[in-house]
Amino acid sequence: MTKILMAASEVLPFSKTGGLADVAYALSKELALKKSNEVVVITPYYKSIDLSKYEASKVDEFDLHMNWRTFHTEVYFVTYKNIKYYLLKNADKFDRDSIYGYYDDGERFAYFCDAILEFIMRQHMDFDVIHVHDWQSAMIPCIIKRRIDITNRFEKTKTILTIHNPAFQGLFGVGSLWDFYGLDENLFYSGEIRMNDQVSTLKAGIRFADKITTVSPTHANELKELEKSFGLYYDLQYRGSDFVGVLNGMDYEEFNPATDPRIDANFGLKNLTSGKKANKEAFAKEFGINMKAPLFGCVSRLSDQKGLHQLIDMSNHIIEKGGSVAILGTGEKWAEDLFNDMHKRFPTQFLAFTKFDNNLAHMIYAASDFFLMPSVFEPCGLGQMIAERYGSLPVVRSVGGLVDSVIGYTTDLNNAEDATGVMFNDGDGTASNWAIDTCYHIYENSKLLTQLRKNAMKMDHSWKKSCSDYEALYKEMLAK
Repeated sequence: MTKILMAASEVLPFSKTGGLADVAYALSKELALKKSNEVVVITPYYKSIDLSKYEASKVDEFDLHMNWRTFHTEVYFVTYKNIKYYLLKNADKFDRDSIYGYYDDGERFAYFCDAILEFIMRQHMDFDVIHVHDWQSAMIPCIIKRRIDITNRFEKTKTILTIHNPAFQGLFGVGSLWDFYGLDENLFYSGEIRMNDQVSTLKAGIRFADKITTVSPTHANELKELEKSFGLYYDLQYRGSDFVGVLNGMDYEEFNPATDPRIDANFGLKNLTSGKKANKEAFAKEFGINMKAPLFGCVSRLSDQKGLHQLIDMSNHIIEKGGSVAILGTGEKWAEDLFNDMHKRFPTQFLAFTKFDNNLAHMIYAASDFFLMPSVFEPCGLGQMIAERYGSLPVVRSVGGLVDSVIGYTTDLNNAEDATGVMFNDGDGTASNWAIDTCYHIYENSKLLTQLRKNAMKMDHSWKKSCSDYEALYKEMLAK
């Protein structure tokens, strides 16, 4: 049996700000389905978590010494979907309104890393693989390899780092090495974990993990290009074949139009047309949009990464052509304000929901004809996969995981037998206008629309293949 530890700063069903939580959970769940794996997840116990919903028990309590600091730590245990969860509780570091965005994030997640290793050693746990995610837990491979009091204890354990978003690199002062981790500052001065004259916890993970992955093959290739690497080019080149891309999957239990309780009418391939129509009719009636015009949905974090300016251009073009847009998401205040103002000006064509609403998200996926996702960069993306599952054709820019999960339709290729959406290359108005015009061409041809919807719904974005790819990586590491 392979014993696997996932170290993640957020994970469903307990916490989430983005795709990291989905991946840490879904991959763990898929791995745990196999009797050959035992999966443990360790994550912070945040203020927002309500353990009364679960059969939880306190299994340990200790004081963690981090240089001159002492952090009292309680550990709670929950079993969910065959996954063993341990939640680390410290009121000073995790009892806050949000997960990230604090002045002491470096110290908070250094404590998280240190507490994980302390707990493992206290409980005499042995893992074959420790799988860390993003900068928040990326120091763990470095600590294991470079702290003498730790190294011998984990000499048989292999580590793997998954980079979900390379833009966040865990940059902190050189003093953090000894102060937070008990590590020699020569790690910084040698250049091993130095980036932009700061310590980078993400770079530490890249340097010391046995394997490194990111969340799609195309994004892995992008990170191997100097201008697209977020400064990680030389470090990833140094690791060579130890760095690979594995496309994320999606949770087929959560997102299944045939059984989804959050949508107005359940549907599958056999009743695709009537099902989509029923959901769109209900949505149009509730929010006052034109049922006959194409509906473009968007469920997204409102950040520059998501192509906000292009999203605005696309929305204006859709409105000019008589279509409707429904955007759900929170983020940059200027974007929220602008979208709310557009709703006031075009109340029956532009819907702005600047909040988080899971029920509404499912409704938009089910009701929309097309799904807007003009990301500037997208390591993997989940929205486009969910949209395909619900027969909503993604309109995407040709970056990262969008390339690996959407087959773009063009009239030149006439690839209706394979296409699942519309893809454009450039980040300007000409390219995005072409994409919207192509959507109208598809919408006005009911046979073509139905064919592409069927193609999209048949796409296999389950975790089965991705899980097998990770198991192969684990096996390769353990064989060495």
